[in-house]
Formats: sequence, C-alpha cells, structure tokens
Amino acid sequence: NSAPVVENISTEPPGSLSHPEQGCGWTPDAEGMEEEPLRLPTFSSAAQARVAVTFALFLLSAGCNLAVLRAAGVRRGARRSHIHLLLRHLAAADLLVTVAVMPLDAIWNITLQWRAGDLACRLLMYLRLLAMYASAFVTVVISLDRQDAILHPLAIAQARRRNRIMLYIAWILSAGLSVPQLFLFRTVTLRPPHNFTQCTTRGSFAQPWHETLYNMLGFACLFLLPLLIMVSCYARILLEISRRMGSIPSSSRDVSLRCSRNNIPRARLRMLKMSLVIVSSFILCWTPYYLLGLWYWFCPRAMERRVPPALTHILFIFGLFNACLDPITYGLFTIPFCGGRGCPCGHSSQPQPPSPATGSFRCSASSL
Repeated sequence: NSAPVVENISTEPPGSLSHPEQGCGWTPDAEGMEEEPLRLPTFSSAAQARVAVTFALFLLSAGCNLAVLRAAGVRRGARRSHIHLLLRHLAAADLLVTVAVMPLDAIWNITLQWRAGDLACRLLMYLRLLAMYASAFVTVVISLDRQDAILHPLAIAQARRRNRIMLYIAWILSAGLSVPQLFLFRTVTLRPPHNFTQCTTRGSFAQPWHETLYNMLGFACLFLLPLLIMVSCYARILLEISRRMGSIPSSSRDVSLRCSRNNIPRARLRMLKMSLVIVSSFILCWTPYYLLGLWYWFCPRAMERRVPPALTHILFIFGLFNACLDPITYGLFTIPFCGGRGCPCGHSSQPQPPSPATGSFRCSASSL
C-alpha cells in the first residue's frame, strides 16, 4: 500500500508532544491561523545528545531489569513467591519499554523521517503504547498488593492467586487500550521535492478536538489514574501502620524499639521509604513531560514559541529514566539478599518468638 501524499504538513521531529506516549507529532491545524512555512526536522545538537543519553539509558535499563528478572526468578518458597512474581512482571514491563521505546526513539531521531513502512509504523506505535501501559498498570498492581499485605495481613495465602488475576487484567487492559494505535497511525509522505515520509496520526481525526480527547484519555490512563491509585494505596498503608503503632502500650513500644528485627517502627520506616521512592519517582519522572504535553494539546503554537526543543528532549528522557528506577527501587526495598545468619528484610535463620509489640503485626511486616 502506498502512503498518502499531502502538500502541507508539519514535520516535527520524533520528540514532539502531540502524543507524549508516542514518538512523532504533527501540529494540528488551527482555524483562522495562517499556515507556517514547512520546516523539515534536522539532527540538531540537542537531538544528538538525546540519542546518546537514550542509548545509555537503554543499556542501564536493560541490565537492571534483566538482573531483577534473574534475581526474582531464582528465589524459591511460597512465602515470597507472590512478591517475586510481581517483580518479574514489573521488570518484564520495564524491559518492554526499554526495547520498544528507547532504541526506536533514538533511531527515529537519527533518521528524522519514517523509513520502516506503514505496517511497521502501526505495529511499533501499538507496541510502544502497550509497553508504557503495562509498566504503569503493573506498578499499580504492586501498590494494591502492598496495601492488601498491610491492611489484611492474614490473607497472604490468597495473595498469589489474587496477584495473578490482577496481572492478567493489567496486561489485557494494556493490550486493549493500545489497539486504537493500529488504526490511527499511518505513514504520510510529502510531495516532491521533499520526499519526506513520517509515521503520524495526521488525517485520522475528523475534528481537532477528537485528537485532544484521545490524548486526554491516554493521559488519564497512563498517568493520572495510576498516580491517584498509588497515592491512595500508600496513604492507606501509612495510616494503618500509624494506627497500629498508636495502639501499642508505651512499655511494649519501648521493648519493640530495642528489637533488631520484625518490629513495627522498622516496618513503618521501610514502608515509608519505599512508598516515598515509588510515588516520588513516578511523579518526578513523568509529571513535567505530561504537563508540557497538556500545554501543547490546548495551546500548540504558544508552547512551540516559548519552549525550546532541547527542553522537550530533556523531559522525555527524564520520563524514560523511570524504567531504570523501578528495578533499582524494588530491588533495594523488596528483594531480600539473605546471607546465612540473616538478611535486611527482617528474616532470620532462627525463628523468633513474637514480642508484645509485634505479635499481631508479624505477618504483614515480614511480607514488606
């Protein structure tokens, strides 16, 4: 199938903000505005820096996520299997982001135009969005699991089955919500003498507001809803731990503070650190880029005049860095590196009798 030919289209580089989850953007036509001269993208110094950093992130993210897959895969035991199942799926989702987004983004910035054909355009845009949905949704599943482990510590036996169901739903939703990419994206070619082809949604929306609505739905599913769920989960976790701490008599609390393992203060501190790192990394990595995307969707001309392209490159790379932070965060706080006499997660080779302060909380504290 030959690509459609158009006479006047915007040819933004792959880092454009028409779709933050996608690579190439096209400035929508605005009624009453004069058409701007056609500007073909160039491999600028900012784009060159973006390519170099993206390839570096690709190597770092691939190494970290493969390490998590290996570490979580070699762990045995029903007590921790459901946690490591979640870690494997998170690493797999981030690895999919690493493979589907990072190299393609770097190569696209080098070639400037799309050279892989219409079928690859549709499939790769579908795969890119699927990977980013999966990474966000699996992170939500982990947050829900941590919430359930604290609020319902005696239901750990059902955690594996529950997590498998939630993971299936997360991957199915990721695949389903990405299907529109197969129909919206296509290759569009300029008339000679330019001979410039791009993979874009140009011409797929009947009205400009249709594209804005699609972008807003993607923003809500990729960022806003996962963020709200994660913040809600970890807020409930901290409130529950604080409530249990407040119910401990002062004499028992003094004893628990002197304990070296499995005490509530240590569990609360670990959950506090983990929740802050998880939520903060998600917010810090993606909020700036999506806010810039919101500005572009509603005021594209103003954003293009006031924001230098280098800033767009920086914010997109900062968002991709989340795929590197996930394996590091969950590896440090969740994967137990035991070494004979004990391990940082609070497990020991010898069973310990429950203290007055930790007897009712041991099940949830040991699962953190």
